Parts: sequence; C-alpha cells; structure tokens
Amino acid sequence: MIKPERLKNLLIELIKIDSLSRKEYDVAMRLKREMEDLGAQVSIDDAGERVGGNVGNLIAHFPGTAPEAMPILLSAHMDTVVPGEGIVPILDGDILRTDGRTVLGGDDKSGVAIICEVLRVVKENRFPCSDVDVVFTICEEAGLIGAKCLDVNRLRARTGLVLDSDSVGFLFTKAPAANRMEFRVHGLEAHAGVCPEKGVNAIKVAADGVARMSLGRIDYETTANIGVIEGGMAVNIVPNSVILKGEARSHSQEKLERQTEHMLRCLQDAAARHTLKVGEGQFTATVDAKIERDYDRMDVSDGAPIVQLVRAAAKNLRVEVKTLATGGGCDANVLNQKGLEVANLSTGMREIHTVKEWLDLKDLNLSAQMVLEVVRLNAANL
Repeated sequence: MIKPERLKNLLIELIKIDSLSRKEYDVAMRLKREMEDLGAQVSIDDAGERVGGNVGNLIAHFPGTAPEAMPILLSAHMDTVVPGEGIVPILDGDILRTDGRTVLGGDDKSGVAIICEVLRVVKENRFPCSDVDVVFTICEEAGLIGAKCLDVNRLRARTGLVLDSDSVGFLFTKAPAANRMEFRVHGLEAHAGVCPEKGVNAIKVAADGVARMSLGRIDYETTANIGVIEGGMAVNIVPNSVILKGEARSHSQEKLERQTEHMLRCLQDAAARHTLKVGEGQFTATVDAKIERDYDRMDVSDGAPIVQLVRAAAKNLRVEVKTLATGGGCDANVLNQKGLEVANLSTGMREIHTVKEWLDLKDLNLSAQMVLEVVRLNAANL
C-alpha cells in the first residue's frame, strides 16, 4: 500500500528542484527517470519550444495488466509560481511548510508525487491495473498553456483525474471560464515640472477607470481583478502610456461577457473624460484593449464515470468526498475542452500562491490512497 515515508521523501526532493514556469527541465528529467524506472514509455512533446520554455509536457504510458479496463489519465503540473527558487521545505511533525521566503511548491509537486507513489505501489504489489496515461504539464501557472499545447490524441485515456486543488475532501467538477485582458491607456507626455498642463497623465486616466470598476467578488459565481500595472518613464515626465493586466472569471458565460465589457467601458469612459486643447484641436486619451479567452468552463456531471469511481473509492476507504465548484482554473478546464472527462482531486496543499503555503502529510497520504483505490476500482469494473 501507500508508503508515507517514501511519498514524503519524494515530495521534498521534488520541492527542492526549482521549476518556475518555462524552467521545468530539471524536474522533468527527474520524473522521466521515475517513470522509466516504473516501466512506462516516456516522451516529451514540443510544448516547450512553442511557449519559449526549456522542456515540454512529459507524457508517460504505463502498461496495465487489465487491458480490457478503461484507460485512465492521471495528471499534475510541474511548474510553480514565484517566489519559487531555492525553496527550503521545513517539516514540523506532519506539517510541511515554507521557511517564509518562498512558496512551498506543493502546488503542484504534491500531485506529481502522489501519481509517482501510486504507480510504484501498483507495480510493487502487482495490482490489476488498466493502462494509465500520465501527463506532467508545464506552464500551468502561466495560463494553462502546457495543457493547451497538449495533443490529446497521444493519450489512450479519455477520462481521469487532475491532482491540483487545495480543499481536502472535495472533488472539483465545475470551474469557471476566464477572460484575460490587457488594456493600454494612451495619454500625452509633457515635462512634469515646466508644463504639466500640456500633458494628459495616462496613469491618472487608468486610475480613474479602475476606481469605477467592480472588482473582487462580483457574485457567487463571478470574480474580477486588475493584477498588473506598468507605466511611466521618469518622475519628471507626465506619462503618456500605462498598461493594465487583469482577468474576469465566471461560471456563467453571460456574466463573464458582461463583466469584461464593464471593465473595458470603465476605462473607455475615463479616457473620454480626460481631454486637452492642443492648438486648434483637442487631444483625448484613448484605450486599446486585448481580450482573450484564457480557458473555458469545466462542467463534469455527477453521473460521469470518473466521479462515480471517486465516490466508490471514498466509500471503500470510509471517507467523505463531495463534488464542488471552484473559482480557480486548472489543466482540467483545458482537458475537458479538448474532449476528455477529467475532474480535479485535492492533494492537501494549503494557502497556495503565498509564502505561507503549507501541506498536511496526513491529507497527502489520504489523497494518495484515494487515487490508488480509484485505479484499483477502475481495473475491477472493466
């Protein structure tokens, strides 16, 4: 069965390998050795070349002993967010945490470690098992772009699990669609000390627009954020340009489009309010917008085979697992969009994307037991 000490040691080893988005080569090579040692056929696709990274998605085909059973997919991402270099994990009893300088990297090294441990247990114990496709993606944290580049025709499985969430005891089957936005606000430059009245401050225009935006929690299924502001050249120049980067997410397509339009309109209206007479004419601030669909909704039904497998596994282990909707996006959004049926199972990570990130090893072990039981039941159900 699951060996907690071995799982813990592998997780800590993986955490110590730097793997920011587009820099996952070292951890990919470690996982390549792990998968090949387990008898899997391993390949690395061209996603890295396509996104400017140093390695692609790692795809491993683990041959099963129950070929009649439905192949199953297990997936997690290799990259971590910043600050994520030189991570020093600290173990305090069953709690694994960061030293406060960096993230821990349990997002998503915990999912990666669970998959490796589950397959090792299957091999050691010669458990009946269907074919298993393993995908370790790159650049999930950069916009799910590793999964977007993945050719799912290389996979046998059409259903499975992504291991990449922080709420223990939940299987996430619904997730929002998201729009990614970049707004460039154009003003008019001038000397800030000699003739500021001859300029239109692009930062002020942007601030006016953002101040009028509804941001944060819009309603129970919609959120919005402006997360990056870039602009200005020097403190003595009235800035003529500023870039705003943001997003909107919603489980409702209509609400997503409405929120996106609202954010654009706030900036356009602000720009229209900032005018300046220039000679015989008039200058008015403007806004250029680049709005892209980042990912579509995930909506896996409670009757889906993978959901039923997880519920049966939970029952056998005498634990409770509830299906839930999340406000976050993950590779499962993209894989479902590509025609697979994939749900997102928690791994025990907590306070992710912060330097306070931590993980309870008891939760990690339970998640590993859940995945092992799912794999076992999948082979038994044929």
